[in-house]
Amino acid sequence: MSEDKVQGPKIFKKAPAKEKFSEIETKQKQKLWHRLTNEQAPQRKNYFPNYFYAGFWIRFFAYCVDLLCISAITNGTVGLVYRVMGLKMPTSFLSFASLLTLAIYLSYFTLLTKLNGGQTIGKMIFGIRVVSLTQSELSWTTVIIRETVCRFILKGFPFILGYVVAAFTDHKQHVGDYFSDTSVVTINILKAFNKEVRA
Repeated sequence: MSEDKVQGPKIFKKAPAKEKFSEIETKQKQKLWHRLTNEQAPQRKNYFPNYFYAGFWIRFFAYCVDLLCISAITNGTVGLVYRVMGLKMPTSFLSFASLLTLAIYLSYFTLLTKLNGGQTIGKMIFGIRVVSLTQSELSWTTVIIRETVCRFILKGFPFILGYVVAAFTDHKQHVGDYFSDTSVVTINILKAFNKEVRA
C-alpha cells in the first residue's frame, strides 16, 4: 500500500491570536468601544482656583446661623400651635410635629438655595454662595439632590460627619456637593477678581 493512500486524520492548527489591529480595524473598534468610556461624565464649566472656595469653618458658622433661623421659624409656627393648644411637642421621629419640623428644615435650604441664587440667610451674612460646577445656574434637580436628599441623609449621626469632608478636599466639597457636583465660593474673592471691590 503506497504512502499517499494512507492518510491519517487531518490536524487543524489554531490560528495565532491577533495582537494588533490594522488601522481600519482600530477606527472601527474605537467607534464601537467609545460608548464604554466615561464620555457621559459632565464637563466642568465653572472652574475656580482653589482659593475661591469657602473654607469649612465659614460654612460651619453660616450653617449655625441657618439653624437659628430654622429654629425661630419652627417655634413661630409648629411650636406656637402646640403652645396655643396647651400641648407638649412630641419628640419621636415619626410624630406629626417632628415631620413638620423636618419639612421646614429641608424646605428652608431647598427654597432659599434655589430662589435666592444659592444663598441661605447664613450664607448671605458670611458672603458665600452655592455654585454648580457643571451648570451656569443651579437647576431644581441639583438643588433637590443637594439640599433635600443629601441634607436629609446628613442630618443625623454619624452621617453628619459627611460635612467634615469639606475641610480636606481641594474644592471644599462635602458629601452632598460630590453627589450634586456643587461647591461654595466666597463672593468677595469673586468680586475682587472681577475688580468689583474697591481697594
